[in-house]
Amino acid sequence: MKNLTIFILLVSVLVPVLLFAQGSAKKEIAPLISQETKACLDCHKVYTPGIVEDWLKSRHSKTLPSSALKKAERVRRISAKKVPASLEKVVVGCYECHSLNAEKHKDNFEHMGFKINVIVSPRDCATCHPVEVKQFSDSKKAHAVGNLIKNPVYHTLVETVISKKAVEDGKVVQKNVSDLTRKETCFSCHGTEVKVSGMETVKTAMGEIEVPKLTNWPNQGVGRINPDGSMGACTSCHPRHQFSIEVARKPYTCSQCHLEPDVPAWNVYKESKHGNIYFSNYSKWNFNEVPWKLGKDFQTPTCATCHNSLITTPDGKVVAERTHDFGSRLWVRLFGLIYSHPQPMHGDTSVLKNKDGLPLPTAFTGEMAKDGLIDEKEQIKRKKLMSEICNQCHGTSWTNSHFTKLENTIREVDGMVLASTLLLVEAWKHGLAEGLPQGKNPFDEAIEQMWIRQWLFYANSVKYASAMTGAPDYATFKNGWWNLTENLQQMKDWIELKKKAKSKN
Repeated sequence: MKNLTIFILLVSVLVPVLLFAQGSAKKEIAPLISQETKACLDCHKVYTPGIVEDWLKSRHSKTLPSSALKKAERVRRISAKKVPASLEKVVVGCYECHSLNAEKHKDNFEHMGFKINVIVSPRDCATCHPVEVKQFSDSKKAHAVGNLIKNPVYHTLVETVISKKAVEDGKVVQKNVSDLTRKETCFSCHGTEVKVSGMETVKTAMGEIEVPKLTNWPNQGVGRINPDGSMGACTSCHPRHQFSIEVARKPYTCSQCHLEPDVPAWNVYKESKHGNIYFSNYSKWNFNEVPWKLGKDFQTPTCATCHNSLITTPDGKVVAERTHDFGSRLWVRLFGLIYSHPQPMHGDTSVLKNKDGLPLPTAFTGEMAKDGLIDEKEQIKRKKLMSEICNQCHGTSWTNSHFTKLENTIREVDGMVLASTLLLVEAWKHGLAEGLPQGKNPFDEAIEQMWIRQWLFYANSVKYASAMTGAPDYATFKNGWWNLTENLQQMKDWIELKKKAKSKN
Protein backbone atom coordinates (compact mmCIF):
# COMPACT_ATOMS: atom_id res chain seq x y z
CA MET A 1 0.00 0.00 0.00
CA LYS A 2 2.85 2.33 0.91
CA ASN A 3 4.58 1.63 -2.43
CA LEU A 4 1.38 2.34 -4.32
CA THR A 5 0.99 5.68 -2.54
CA ILE A 6 4.57 6.66 -3.45
CA PHE A 7 3.99 5.66 -7.08
CA ILE A 8 0.82 7.80 -7.29
CA LEU A 9 2.67 10.78 -5.82
CA LEU A 10 5.51 10.39 -8.30
CA VAL A 11 3.12 10.19 -11.22
CA SER A 12 1.18 13.23 -10.03
CA VAL A 13 4.40 15.26 -9.88
CA LEU A 14 6.31 13.93 -12.91
CA VAL A 15 3.54 13.80 -15.50
CA PRO A 16 2.81 17.56 -15.41
CA VAL A 17 6.56 18.24 -15.53
CA LEU A 18 7.02 15.95 -18.52
CA LEU A 19 4.00 17.41 -20.30
CA PHE A 20 5.26 20.94 -19.66
CA ALA A 21 8.71 20.00 -20.98
CA GLN A 22 7.18 18.36 -24.01
CA GLY A 23 5.02 21.41 -24.62
CA SER A 24 8.03 23.71 -24.26
CA ALA A 25 10.00 21.61 -26.74
CA LYS A 26 7.16 21.71 -29.21
CA LYS A 27 6.90 25.45 -28.75
CA GLU A 28 10.63 25.85 -29.45
CA ILE A 29 10.63 23.79 -32.65
CA ALA A 30 7.24 24.91 -33.97
CA PRO A 31 7.55 26.86 -37.23
CA LEU A 32 7.68 30.61 -36.59
CA ILE A 33 5.68 32.40 -39.25
CA SER A 34 5.93 36.18 -39.52
CA GLN A 35 2.84 38.30 -38.98
CA GLU A 36 3.10 39.51 -42.59
CA THR A 37 3.14 35.97 -43.99
CA LYS A 38 0.27 34.97 -41.71
CA ALA A 39 -1.76 37.80 -43.25
CA CYS A 40 -0.91 36.48 -46.73
CA LEU A 41 -1.89 32.93 -45.79
CA ASP A 42 -5.21 33.98 -44.26
CA CYS A 43 -6.43 35.18 -47.67
CA HIS A 44 -4.53 32.91 -50.02
CA LYS A 45 -5.60 29.68 -48.30
CA VAL A 46 -9.11 30.67 -49.40
CA TYR A 47 -8.42 32.09 -52.87
CA THR A 48 -5.29 30.19 -53.99
CA PRO A 49 -5.21 27.15 -51.70
CA GLY A 50 -2.95 25.23 -54.09
CA ILE A 51 -0.16 27.75 -53.55
CA VAL A 52 -0.51 27.58 -49.77
CA GLU A 53 -0.55 23.78 -49.63
CA ASP A 54 2.45 23.62 -51.94
CA TRP A 55 4.38 26.02 -49.69
CA LEU A 56 3.42 24.04 -46.57
CA LYS A 57 5.17 21.02 -48.11
CA SER A 58 8.33 23.02 -48.74
CA ARG A 59 11.53 23.16 -46.70
CA HIS A 60 11.05 26.93 -46.60
CA SER A 61 7.92 26.55 -44.45
CA LYS A 62 9.68 24.41 -41.85
CA THR A 63 13.21 25.83 -41.49
CA LEU A 64 14.60 29.00 -39.98
CA PRO A 65 17.47 30.36 -42.12
CA SER A 66 19.40 30.97 -38.92
CA SER A 67 19.01 27.30 -37.97
CA ALA A 68 20.07 26.19 -41.45
CA LEU A 69 23.31 28.16 -41.07
CA LYS A 70 24.27 26.07 -38.05
CA LYS A 71 24.37 22.84 -40.06
CA ALA A 72 27.52 21.41 -41.59
CA GLU A 73 28.42 23.15 -44.84
CA ARG A 74 28.00 20.03 -47.01
CA VAL A 75 24.57 19.30 -45.56
CA ARG A 76 22.89 22.66 -45.47
CA ARG A 77 20.86 24.07 -48.36
CA ILE A 78 21.89 27.68 -47.83
CA SER A 79 25.14 29.28 -49.02
CA ALA A 80 24.89 32.69 -47.34
CA LYS A 81 27.31 33.32 -44.46
CA LYS A 82 24.60 35.26 -42.65
CA VAL A 83 21.05 36.38 -43.37
CA PRO A 84 19.24 39.67 -42.67
CA ALA A 85 17.93 40.06 -39.12
CA SER A 86 14.38 39.95 -40.46
CA LEU A 87 14.95 36.35 -41.57
CA GLU A 88 16.70 35.02 -38.49
CA LYS A 89 13.64 34.12 -36.43
CA VAL A 90 10.99 33.29 -39.02
CA VAL A 91 10.57 30.67 -41.70
CA VAL A 92 10.77 31.72 -45.34
CA GLY A 93 7.21 32.57 -46.24
CA CYS A 94 5.24 34.65 -48.75
CA TYR A 95 6.31 38.03 -47.43
CA GLU A 96 9.93 37.03 -46.88
CA CYS A 97 10.33 36.34 -50.62
CA HIS A 98 7.90 38.78 -52.22
CA SER A 99 9.10 41.88 -50.33
CA LEU A 100 12.87 41.70 -50.94
CA ASN A 101 14.78 44.48 -52.74
CA ALA A 102 11.58 46.42 -53.30
CA GLU A 103 13.49 49.51 -54.47
CA LYS A 104 14.84 47.56 -57.47
CA HIS A 105 11.52 45.97 -58.46
CA LYS A 106 9.49 47.88 -61.03
CA ASP A 107 6.77 45.30 -60.35
CA ASN A 108 6.44 46.34 -56.68
CA PHE A 109 2.95 47.52 -55.68
CA GLU A 110 0.72 48.25 -52.71
CA HIS A 111 -1.27 45.13 -51.77
CA MET A 112 -3.44 44.81 -48.68
CA GLY A 113 -1.26 47.24 -46.76
CA PHE A 114 2.04 45.67 -47.84
CA LYS A 115 4.55 46.54 -50.54
CA ILE A 116 4.80 43.38 -52.66
CA ASN A 117 6.82 42.29 -55.71
CA VAL A 118 4.88 40.20 -58.22
CA ILE A 119 7.99 38.30 -59.35
CA VAL A 120 10.61 36.72 -57.11
CA SER A 121 13.90 36.96 -59.00
CA PRO A 122 17.34 35.33 -58.66
CA ARG A 123 18.54 38.55 -57.04
CA ASP A 124 15.98 37.95 -54.28
CA CYS A 125 16.92 34.27 -53.93
CA ALA A 126 20.55 35.40 -53.55
CA THR A 127 19.66 36.69 -50.06
CA CYS A 128 20.06 33.10 -48.86
CA HIS A 129 21.59 31.41 -51.91
CA PRO A 130 24.29 33.82 -53.20
CA VAL A 131 26.74 31.18 -54.42
CA GLU A 132 24.12 29.38 -56.49
CA VAL A 133 22.88 32.64 -58.02
CA LYS A 134 26.42 33.78 -58.88
CA GLN A 135 27.14 30.45 -60.58
CA PHE A 136 23.90 30.57 -62.50
CA SER A 137 24.43 34.20 -63.53
CA ASP A 138 27.63 33.23 -65.36
CA SER A 139 25.96 30.36 -67.23
CA LYS A 140 24.60 30.09 -70.77
CA LYS A 141 21.15 29.51 -69.27
CA ALA A 142 21.09 32.92 -67.58
CA HIS A 143 22.08 34.54 -70.90
CA ALA A 144 19.63 32.47 -72.93
CA VAL A 145 17.62 35.47 -74.13
CA GLY A 146 20.60 37.62 -75.03
CA ASN A 147 22.31 34.75 -76.82
CA LEU A 148 19.36 34.67 -79.22
CA ILE A 149 18.62 38.37 -79.53
CA LYS A 150 22.08 40.02 -79.34
CA ASN A 151 23.66 37.60 -81.79
CA PRO A 152 22.56 38.69 -85.30
CA VAL A 153 23.15 35.22 -86.77
CA TYR A 154 21.09 33.38 -84.14
CA HIS A 155 18.52 36.15 -84.21
CA THR A 156 18.11 35.78 -87.98
CA LEU A 157 17.73 32.01 -87.60
CA VAL A 158 15.09 32.38 -84.89
CA GLU A 159 13.11 34.99 -86.79
CA THR A 160 13.24 32.86 -89.95
CA VAL A 161 11.92 29.85 -88.07
CA ILE A 162 9.10 31.53 -86.15
CA SER A 163 7.91 34.13 -88.66
CA LYS A 164 4.60 33.79 -90.46
CA LYS A 165 5.00 32.85 -94.12
CA ALA A 166 2.88 34.06 -96.99
CA VAL A 167 3.13 33.86 -100.78
CA GLU A 168 3.06 37.26 -102.45
CA ASP A 169 3.86 37.87 -106.15
CA GLY A 170 5.07 34.29 -106.44
CA LYS A 171 7.56 34.63 -103.57
CA VAL A 172 7.51 33.37 -99.98
CA VAL A 173 7.70 36.35 -97.64
CA GLN A 174 8.16 36.52 -93.87
CA LYS A 175 6.05 38.50 -91.45
CA ASN A 176 6.66 38.87 -87.72
CA VAL A 177 4.42 36.97 -85.35
CA SER A 178 2.81 38.66 -82.35
CA ASP A 179 4.58 38.82 -79.00
CA LEU A 180 2.00 36.43 -77.60
CA THR A 181 2.89 33.83 -80.21
CA ARG A 182 6.64 34.38 -79.79
CA LYS A 183 6.37 33.24 -76.16
CA GLU A 184 5.30 29.79 -77.40
CA THR A 185 8.39 29.33 -79.59
CA CYS A 186 12.13 29.36 -78.84
CA PHE A 187 11.49 32.00 -76.19
CA SER A 188 9.31 29.70 -74.12
CA CYS A 189 12.49 27.94 -72.95
CA HIS A 190 14.96 30.79 -73.41
CA GLY A 191 12.67 33.39 -71.84
CA THR A 192 11.86 36.97 -72.74
CA GLU A 193 12.02 40.30 -70.95
CA VAL A 194 9.23 40.96 -68.48
CA LYS A 195 8.41 44.67 -68.46
CA VAL A 196 6.03 46.82 -66.41
CA SER A 197 3.81 49.20 -68.35
CA GLY A 198 1.82 50.92 -65.64
CA MET A 199 -1.01 49.54 -63.53
CA GLU A 200 -4.22 47.74 -64.44
CA THR A 201 -7.40 46.63 -62.68
CA VAL A 202 -8.04 42.89 -62.69
CA LYS A 203 -11.12 41.05 -61.52
CA THR A 204 -10.33 38.29 -59.03
CA ALA A 205 -12.27 36.11 -56.62
CA MET A 206 -11.42 38.74 -54.00
CA GLY A 207 -12.85 41.51 -56.13
CA GLU A 208 -11.11 44.13 -58.28
CA ILE A 209 -7.41 44.67 -57.53
CA GLU A 210 -4.90 47.16 -58.91
CA VAL A 211 -1.77 45.32 -60.02
CA PRO A 212 1.26 46.06 -62.22
CA LYS A 213 0.58 45.47 -65.92
CA LEU A 214 3.27 43.02 -67.05
CA THR A 215 4.27 42.26 -70.61
CA ASN A 216 5.58 38.79 -71.52
CA TRP A 217 3.94 37.29 -68.47
CA PRO A 218 3.52 34.48 -67.50
CA ASN A 219 7.10 33.52 -68.29
CA GLN A 220 9.04 30.42 -67.22
CA GLY A 221 12.07 30.89 -69.48
CA VAL A 222 15.38 29.96 -67.91
CA GLY A 223 16.98 33.20 -69.14
CA ARG A 224 14.03 35.46 -68.36
CA ILE A 225 14.92 39.11 -67.77
CA ASN A 226 13.08 40.29 -64.67
CA PRO A 227 11.63 43.71 -63.75
CA ASP A 228 14.48 44.21 -61.28
CA GLY A 229 17.04 43.77 -64.10
CA SER A 230 18.25 40.33 -63.00
CA MET A 231 18.50 37.42 -65.43
CA GLY A 232 17.00 33.99 -65.07
CA ALA A 233 14.27 32.12 -63.24
CA CYS A 234 15.17 29.73 -60.42
CA THR A 235 11.63 28.36 -60.74
CA SER A 236 12.42 26.92 -64.18
CA CYS A 237 14.02 23.99 -62.31
CA HIS A 238 12.70 24.46 -58.75
CA PRO A 239 8.97 25.09 -59.39
CA ARG A 240 7.19 27.40 -57.01
CA HIS A 241 6.05 27.29 -54.28
CA GLN A 242 7.58 24.06 -53.00
CA PHE A 243 10.96 24.70 -54.71
CA SER A 244 11.63 20.98 -54.51
CA ILE A 245 15.16 19.63 -54.94
CA GLU A 246 13.50 16.31 -55.84
CA VAL A 247 11.77 17.87 -58.83
CA ALA A 248 15.00 19.54 -59.94
CA ARG A 249 16.94 16.28 -59.72
CA LYS A 250 14.49 14.24 -61.76
CA PRO A 251 15.05 14.31 -65.53
CA TYR A 252 11.47 15.37 -66.27
CA THR A 253 12.44 18.93 -65.38
CA CYS A 254 15.15 19.01 -68.05
CA SER A 255 12.80 17.30 -70.50
CA GLN A 256 10.69 20.46 -70.64
CA CYS A 257 13.24 21.96 -73.05
CA HIS A 258 15.95 19.41 -73.93
CA LEU A 259 13.99 17.53 -76.57
CA GLU A 260 14.37 16.31 -80.13
CA PRO A 261 14.97 17.30 -82.79
CA ASP A 262 17.51 19.99 -81.83
CA VAL A 263 18.52 19.05 -78.24
CA PRO A 264 17.44 15.39 -77.92
CA ALA A 265 18.92 14.72 -74.47
CA TRP A 266 15.63 13.57 -72.92
CA ASN A 267 14.76 11.29 -75.85
CA VAL A 268 18.22 9.74 -75.84
CA TYR A 269 18.16 9.28 -72.05
CA LYS A 270 14.87 7.36 -72.21
CA GLU A 271 16.41 4.85 -74.62
CA SER A 272 19.76 4.54 -72.83
CA LYS A 273 20.83 1.96 -70.25
CA HIS A 274 20.89 4.73 -67.64
CA GLY A 275 17.31 5.65 -68.51
CA ASN A 276 16.22 2.02 -68.27
CA ILE A 277 17.66 1.70 -64.76
CA TYR A 278 16.16 5.06 -63.72
CA PHE A 279 12.62 4.20 -64.81
CA SER A 280 12.89 0.75 -63.23
CA ASN A 281 14.21 1.86 -59.84
CA TYR A 282 13.65 5.58 -59.21
CA SER A 283 10.75 4.95 -56.80
CA LYS A 284 13.32 3.48 -54.38
CA TRP A 285 15.71 6.44 -54.54
CA ASN A 286 16.21 9.26 -52.06
CA PHE A 287 15.97 12.47 -54.12
CA ASN A 288 16.01 14.83 -51.13
CA GLU A 289 19.32 13.91 -49.52
CA VAL A 290 22.19 16.44 -49.47
CA PRO A 291 24.84 15.61 -50.38
CA TRP A 292 23.62 13.03 -52.88
CA LYS A 293 25.44 9.74 -52.26
CA LEU A 294 26.29 7.56 -55.25
CA GLY A 295 24.99 4.02 -54.98
CA LYS A 296 23.19 4.73 -51.71
CA ASP A 297 20.70 7.47 -52.61
CA PHE A 298 20.58 6.69 -56.34
CA GLN A 299 21.96 4.02 -58.66
CA THR A 300 22.32 5.64 -62.06
CA PRO A 301 22.84 9.22 -63.25
CA THR A 302 20.13 11.71 -64.03
CA CYS A 303 20.87 15.04 -65.72
CA ALA A 304 21.57 16.62 -62.32
CA THR A 305 24.12 13.93 -61.42
CA CYS A 306 26.42 14.80 -64.30
CA HIS A 307 25.72 18.51 -64.63
CA ASN A 308 25.29 20.09 -61.21
CA SER A 309 24.52 18.10 -58.03
CA LEU A 310 26.87 17.77 -55.06
CA ILE A 311 27.89 14.11 -55.40
CA THR A 312 29.71 12.07 -52.78
CA THR A 313 30.59 8.44 -52.17
CA PRO A 314 28.51 6.57 -49.54
CA ASP A 315 31.16 7.39 -46.91
CA GLY A 316 31.13 11.12 -47.71
CA LYS A 317 34.09 11.61 -50.05
CA VAL A 318 33.28 14.41 -52.51
CA VAL A 319 33.20 13.32 -56.15
CA ALA A 320 31.82 16.56 -57.62
CA GLU A 321 30.98 19.89 -55.99
CA ARG A 322 27.58 21.46 -56.49
CA THR A 323 27.29 24.01 -59.31
CA HIS A 324 24.47 25.97 -60.87
CA ASP A 325 26.47 26.68 -64.02
CA PHE A 326 25.27 23.64 -65.91
CA GLY A 327 28.04 23.74 -68.49
CA SER A 328 30.94 24.16 -66.07
CA ARG A 329 31.73 20.42 -65.93
CA LEU A 330 31.64 20.04 -69.72
CA TRP A 331 34.73 20.40 -71.87
CA VAL A 332 33.02 20.18 -75.26
CA ARG A 333 29.85 21.84 -76.49
CA LEU A 334 28.00 19.34 -78.67
CA PHE A 335 25.36 21.86 -79.66
CA GLY A 336 26.77 24.71 -81.67
CA LEU A 337 26.35 26.66 -84.85
CA ILE A 338 27.86 24.96 -86.82
CA TYR A 339 30.29 22.45 -85.31
CA SER A 340 31.10 21.06 -81.87
CA HIS A 341 33.66 23.18 -80.05
CA PRO A 342 35.24 23.77 -76.62
CA GLN A 343 32.82 25.21 -74.08
CA PRO A 344 32.59 29.03 -73.98
CA MET A 345 34.44 30.71 -71.14
CA HIS A 346 31.34 32.74 -70.26
CA GLY A 347 27.59 32.32 -70.65
CA ASP A 348 27.27 35.34 -72.95
CA THR A 349 28.16 33.68 -76.27
CA SER A 350 27.17 36.72 -78.34
CA VAL A 351 30.68 38.13 -77.77
CA LEU A 352 32.40 35.25 -79.64
CA LYS A 353 33.93 36.01 -83.04
CA ASN A 354 35.11 33.53 -85.67
CA LYS A 355 37.84 34.25 -88.24
CA ASP A 356 35.28 35.83 -90.57
CA GLY A 357 34.13 38.29 -87.89
CA LEU A 358 30.79 36.55 -87.33
CA PRO A 359 29.58 36.09 -83.71
CA LEU A 360 30.03 32.33 -83.88
CA PRO A 361 32.35 29.88 -82.05
CA THR A 362 33.49 28.29 -85.33
CA ALA A 363 34.04 29.36 -88.93
CA PHE A 364 32.11 27.81 -91.81
CA THR A 365 35.12 25.65 -92.58
CA GLY A 366 35.43 24.46 -88.97
CA GLU A 367 38.21 26.58 -87.42
CA MET A 368 37.57 27.54 -83.80
CA ALA A 369 37.29 31.13 -82.61
CA LYS A 370 40.61 32.27 -81.14
CA ASP A 371 39.14 33.92 -78.07
CA GLY A 372 36.28 33.15 -75.72
CA LEU A 373 36.55 29.33 -75.61
CA ILE A 374 38.18 27.34 -72.81
CA ASP A 375 41.76 26.23 -73.46
CA GLU A 376 43.11 22.69 -73.63
CA LYS A 377 44.21 22.70 -69.98
CA GLU A 378 40.69 23.53 -68.82
CA GLN A 379 39.23 20.94 -71.16
CA ILE A 380 41.44 18.23 -69.65
CA LYS A 381 40.49 19.32 -66.13
CA ARG A 382 36.76 19.13 -66.86
CA LYS A 383 37.03 15.83 -68.68
CA LYS A 384 38.86 14.37 -65.69
CA LEU A 385 36.06 15.53 -63.36
CA MET A 386 33.39 13.94 -65.53
CA SER A 387 35.45 10.76 -65.75
CA GLU A 388 35.59 10.63 -61.95
CA ILE A 389 31.80 10.65 -61.82
CA CYS A 390 31.63 7.80 -64.35
CA ASN A 391 34.38 5.85 -62.56
CA GLN A 392 32.29 5.55 -59.40
CA CYS A 393 30.22 2.88 -61.17
CA HIS A 394 32.39 1.91 -64.17
CA GLY A 395 35.93 0.63 -64.58
CA THR A 396 38.59 3.04 -65.82
CA SER A 397 38.98 1.24 -69.15
CA TRP A 398 35.21 1.42 -69.72
CA THR A 399 35.16 5.17 -69.03
CA ASN A 400 38.24 5.90 -71.13
CA SER A 401 36.87 3.90 -74.05
CA HIS A 402 33.54 5.72 -73.79
CA PHE A 403 35.16 9.13 -74.12
CA THR A 404 37.44 7.94 -76.93
CA LYS A 405 34.34 6.76 -78.78
CA LEU A 406 32.63 10.11 -78.18
CA GLU A 407 35.59 12.11 -79.50
CA ASN A 408 35.69 9.92 -82.60
CA THR A 409 31.94 10.34 -83.17
CA ILE A 410 32.19 14.13 -82.81
CA ARG A 411 35.02 14.26 -85.34
CA GLU A 412 33.23 12.10 -87.93
CA VAL A 413 29.82 13.77 -87.51
CA ASP A 414 31.37 17.23 -87.80
CA GLY A 415 32.95 15.96 -91.02
CA MET A 416 29.47 15.24 -92.38
CA VAL A 417 28.41 18.75 -91.36
CA LEU A 418 31.45 20.21 -93.13
CA ALA A 419 30.50 18.31 -96.32
CA SER A 420 27.02 19.85 -96.21
CA THR A 421 28.45 23.31 -95.51
CA LEU A 422 30.75 23.08 -98.53
CA LEU A 423 27.73 22.18 -100.68
CA LEU A 424 25.90 25.24 -99.36
CA VAL A 425 28.91 27.45 -100.10
CA GLU A 426 28.96 25.98 -103.62
CA ALA A 427 25.29 26.89 -104.07
CA TRP A 428 25.98 30.47 -102.97
CA LYS A 429 29.07 30.67 -105.19
CA HIS A 430 27.15 29.63 -108.32
CA GLY A 431 24.19 31.90 -107.59
CA LEU A 432 21.81 29.00 -106.96
CA ALA A 433 20.88 30.54 -103.63
CA GLU A 434 21.52 33.83 -101.87
CA GLY A 435 23.13 33.87 -98.46
CA LEU A 436 26.11 35.36 -96.61
CA PRO A 437 28.22 36.22 -99.71
CA GLN A 438 25.31 38.24 -101.07
CA GLY A 439 24.52 39.83 -97.69
CA LYS A 440 21.23 37.93 -97.55
CA ASN A 441 19.47 35.67 -95.06
CA PRO A 442 21.41 32.35 -94.96
CA PHE A 443 18.49 30.36 -93.54
CA ASP A 444 15.44 30.93 -95.73
CA GLU A 445 15.98 28.94 -98.95
CA ALA A 446 15.48 25.21 -99.50
CA ILE A 447 19.14 24.18 -99.57
CA GLU A 448 19.87 26.39 -96.58
CA GLN A 449 17.13 24.67 -94.60
CA MET A 450 18.51 21.25 -95.57
CA TRP A 451 21.87 22.46 -94.25
CA ILE A 452 20.25 23.57 -90.96
CA ARG A 453 18.76 20.12 -90.49
CA GLN A 454 22.24 18.60 -91.01
CA TRP A 455 23.89 20.33 -88.03
CA LEU A 456 20.91 21.29 -85.86
CA PHE A 457 18.94 18.04 -85.95
CA TYR A 458 20.86 15.08 -87.35
CA ALA A 459 24.39 15.82 -86.11
CA ASN A 460 23.09 16.66 -82.63
CA SER A 461 21.11 13.43 -82.47
CA VAL A 462 24.17 11.29 -83.17
CA LYS A 463 26.43 13.24 -80.80
CA TYR A 464 23.94 13.19 -77.92
CA ALA A 465 23.37 9.46 -78.43
CA SER A 466 27.12 8.88 -78.22
CA ALA A 467 27.66 11.16 -75.21
CA MET A 468 24.84 9.67 -73.14
CA THR A 469 26.05 6.06 -73.31
CA GLY A 470 23.84 4.42 -75.80
CA ALA A 471 20.68 5.20 -77.74
CA PRO A 472 21.46 3.36 -80.98
CA ASP A 473 18.20 4.21 -82.71
CA TYR A 474 18.83 7.95 -82.29
CA ALA A 475 22.39 7.46 -83.49
CA THR A 476 21.24 5.57 -86.57
CA PHE A 477 17.66 6.06 -87.77
CA LYS A 478 15.90 8.62 -85.55
CA ASN A 479 17.47 11.79 -86.95
CA GLY A 480 20.85 10.02 -86.98
CA TRP A 481 23.38 8.68 -89.49
CA TRP A 482 20.68 7.67 -91.98
CA ASN A 483 19.38 11.23 -92.06
CA LEU A 484 22.86 12.74 -92.30
CA THR A 485 23.54 10.58 -95.36
CA GLU A 486 20.14 11.08 -97.00
CA ASN A 487 20.18 14.83 -96.43
CA LEU A 488 23.67 15.22 -97.88
CA GLN A 489 22.59 13.38 -101.03
CA GLN A 490 19.47 15.52 -101.31
CA MET A 491 21.57 18.68 -101.06
CA LYS A 492 23.86 17.38 -103.80
CA ASP A 493 20.88 16.45 -106.00
CA TRP A 494 19.28 19.87 -105.42
CA ILE A 495 22.45 21.62 -106.61
CA GLU A 496 22.67 19.44 -109.73
CA LEU A 497 19.03 20.11 -110.62
CA LYS A 498 19.48 23.84 -110.11
CA LYS A 499 22.62 23.83 -112.26
CA LYS A 500 20.82 22.03 -115.07
CA ALA A 501 17.88 24.40 -114.88
CA LYS A 502 20.21 27.39 -114.92
CA SER A 503 22.16 26.07 -117.95
CA LYS A 504 18.94 25.64 -119.94
CA ASN A 505 18.07 29.27 -119.30
